[in-house]
Amino acid sequence: MRIALNAVGDVGQRAGRILLAESALDALGLYGHSAGIATEDRRMTAVRDISGFDVLISDTSLDALAIAAIAGQEAVSCVLSCDAAPNADLAALFRSRGRTLLVGSALGSGIATTLALRELDHSQGQGRITIAWTEPGRPLRRGEAVPLPDPIGARWGRELPRRPGDGLPIERIVVPIDGPWTGAVARIRSVAGKSERVVGVVDHGTHLDAIALAAGAIAVAEGSYGPGARLPADNAEAYLAAALRIGLEVAAFSLDG
Repeated sequence: MRIALNAVGDVGQRAGRILLAESALDALGLYGHSAGIATEDRRMTAVRDISGFDVLISDTSLDALAIAAIAGQEAVSCVLSCDAAPNADLAALFRSRGRTLLVGSALGSGIATTLALRELDHSQGQGRITIAWTEPGRPLRRGEAVPLPDPIGARWGRELPRRPGDGLPIERIVVPIDGPWTGAVARIRSVAGKSERVVGVVDHGTHLDAIALAAGAIAVAEGSYGPGARLPADNAEAYLAAALRIGLEVAAFSLDG
């Protein structure tokens, strides 16, 4: 696979380093703001033209859809870490070119959501779903209790409004934390409330965000998503399999009432 990388921050740079560890990677083209990846790997080169690449990935949040539009015009699939909502014209452009625009390839919309969907599938679709993930910020002293794995541990979070078009009743909680760790957790509680299963991930710094972006790149490059605008949850199995392959480690426990 041939991947073009537009890295504006640490997440994109680390995602590039993760992808360079993939034996299936044939080329990593540094497009735009992609300095900071120190390597002598011959597969990595600076590029001004993304034509000929399979996927363009970016960790930008300021001009993400503009980056996506460039990819669409060049008939290159695109993976964005941000949750930007593409308009109908942009989605139609990718469909017409037979290419994928994957948005939300990040800790919350990517890793936490696909973990929850996998667990929900194991419970035959019966249960109450809550996902939570960390973001940099001042820790809360009250709110929604979230059982993140150690070394973060239990924290308070704030619930986000439900998003239009959600096909499942998923509660989403953001957990502001300071310090060097990031994490995400998915909880599936039985309809009767007598049992629950919790799966979670914790890692240092921006590593989980980078895994989330790189997993989307791999899944799209391998053809796991159809043409048009997509979310990681549209093929949770393929996305999570890619994340596990590149180093995601998951902890889990169950409680029975």
